[in-house]
Amino acid sequence: MESISPDSETIEHLSPVAARIMLAALPDHIRKAFERRAQEIDYPVEAILEMAIAGFLDSESLSFEDCQPRY
Repeated sequence: MESISPDSETIEHLSPVAARIMLAALPDHIRKAFERRAQEIDYPVEAILEMAIAGFLDSESLSFEDCQPRY
């Protein structure tokens, strides 16, 4: 089983392992929507999830790298 530990990749981006854990906790129709969108634009599902969270926190950001939440 993979562990979730901070490293250079997870500091600025959502890791694939963390994304799978988060997606597993979502209702099926939401999880499927994330997976469908990832397939449509040929992005990893963790990038889609990251963009959704970053966009909620900062409407001008595309990912955690440029997310500047005002809260």
